[in-house]
Amino acid sequence: MIKTLPSTSYHLATCEKNFLKLTKLLNNFDEQKYKFKSISDENNFEEILFITLEKSKHTVLLEAKQKNKNKDSFFNFTIRIQISLDAKLAEVVSYQGEKPLPFFFKKSEMQSYDEKKQQNNFLSEWLENIFSTSVPEGFDLSKILNK
Repeated sequence: MIKTLPSTSYHLATCEKNFLKLTKLLNNFDEQKYKFKSISDENNFEEILFITLEKSKHTVLLEAKQKNKNKDSFFNFTIRIQISLDAKLAEVVSYQGEKPLPFFFKKSEMQSYDEKKQQNNFLSEWLENIFSTSVPEGFDLSKILNK
């Protein structure tokens, strides 16, 4: 566990990286809803859903969900992401409905003090996983798989 707060430059770089990945994945946020299927094996997959909750000239608020009906709830989660279009940043504002505590609150027993950093790193790694293992809903897998 780190003893100091993460640097601002690291946080901004992570948020910028998340913005670039989301922009590429979600076609510049043009649609209201995006669905993907992440294939983990022949009989098992995760459903991934991105929903635009709010959109203005400068910001987008997304809710991202992953669901797997065949596995326990550990693999199911919900993330809310605040996207700043003009600053080109995407930051996690809520994970599983719980927001990270602001820096001026006393340390919580429920959250670590680098919760915000962990949530944004998780988003970055999850988006990378979507790029490597997922296809848009309705995509015909037989086009790329030999039967």
